[in-house]
Amino acid sequence: MLAARIELMQQMPIFGAIDAATLEFLLEPAPVIEVAAGDYFCREGDLADGMYVLERGRVTVSKSWEDQRLLLRRLGPGDCFGEMALLDLFPRSASIRADEDCSAIRLTSDNLLRLFEHDATQFALIQMNIGRELSRRLRHTDALLFRARMGEVLEAPERLVTRPADL
Repeated sequence: MLAARIELMQQMPIFGAIDAATLEFLLEPAPVIEVAAGDYFCREGDLADGMYVLERGRVTVSKSWEDQRLLLRRLGPGDCFGEMALLDLFPRSASIRADEDCSAIRLTSDNLLRLFEHDATQFALIQMNIGRELSRRLRHTDALLFRARMGEVLEAPERLVTRPADL
């Protein structure tokens, strides 16, 4: 099971160029979280306490807008979410709902501090990779914002059907 987790993570941009021994060290204290279909990993505005590497299942990433829940993206095995929590201390910027029964590896800033103390070079690579991923997302968002400000009509996000308690 550990070898499969290491292989999964090595395929992800955030863990690119990170060696197997380092990933094993990082995973050692990291719990695997099980979330049932329909439940939330986290909700927009919650305290951000770590990132997740999705091993099994599918999730929906959404934001609230004017009492509606709007789709940002859908993720599956091998995707991660919540990585901003490892860099800033702000509340969650989106909600993550399990569309199916899910399992995910939870990594916290404590995991990364432990890695920093063990191998600062591998820690720095992960931090740079997170920065690159966030930069890629920011470039995409900047392009969308620019197109919208220039008058281009962009596709509206899908409205998700939710129960009032889910907002």
